[in-house]
Amino acid sequence: MIRNAILSLLGLSLAETATADWAFNMPKGITDLSLETYRLHMMVFWWCVAIGILVFGVMIISLIRHRKAAGAEAATFSHSTTAEIIWTSIPVVILIMITIPTAETMVRLEDSRNPDISIVITAYQWKWHYKYQDEGVEFYSSLAHPSLAARRKQSGIDPFSVENYLLEVDHPLVVPRDAKIRLLFTSNDVVHAWWVPDLAIKKDAIPGIVNEAWFRAKKSGTFRGQCAELCGKDHGYMPIVVEVVEADAYEAWIDSHRTNTE
Repeated sequence: MIRNAILSLLGLSLAETATADWAFNMPKGITDLSLETYRLHMMVFWWCVAIGILVFGVMIISLIRHRKAAGAEAATFSHSTTAEIIWTSIPVVILIMITIPTAETMVRLEDSRNPDISIVITAYQWKWHYKYQDEGVEFYSSLAHPSLAARRKQSGIDPFSVENYLLEVDHPLVVPRDAKIRLLFTSNDVVHAWWVPDLAIKKDAIPGIVNEAWFRAKKSGTFRGQCAELCGKDHGYMPIVVEVVEADAYEAWIDSHRTNTE
């Protein structure tokens, strides 16, 4: 049984590498706010590392130097007001140092005023619908056919042979670089979540409620994400692909899709 369990874990690990590259940290992303989010994350991480080293260091030194075998005797005092003030004040100062930049970033994250483009994103089981509010363009985005075929049981298709397996769609979301993009999220059925790590956006799409987020991409390219809220049996087959292009390429794309939808 142990052998079978180990083989199962190895199989799951290999399947995971078919869908994503290994990563040990969050990405810096392609927006100013995603970079700010990354820096806040690293600041808190290193504070935790420093506190952990200090606390466990004191514990280990105390265990070694003040053990009974070394002749140490227990102290007779019950408490120290000075010590209590110090160990209360230091965490308060650290929390303030973390809170101020975090609050500033959170305010900017919620400031979706004066967008260049507004896009309504409606989640379905199990696909996304994108509607460009002022462009007359809308479409559904679903799992790409090569991944759809490979995921079927006994399909005979090796998932490793499919490029971007489970992370490719038939119709990606296309936006221009350096434009402020406002996203409005809702759902047609159950709770979903639109998550693209490189944009530092993870927003729930909830029936009857509209959530919003925004981003301004500083880099062109293709960026991928997935639904991050368990939404049913095909939850794992709701990828997100965002293509950031130059302004002229975006205008050409809009013109071609506007023609197709008229």
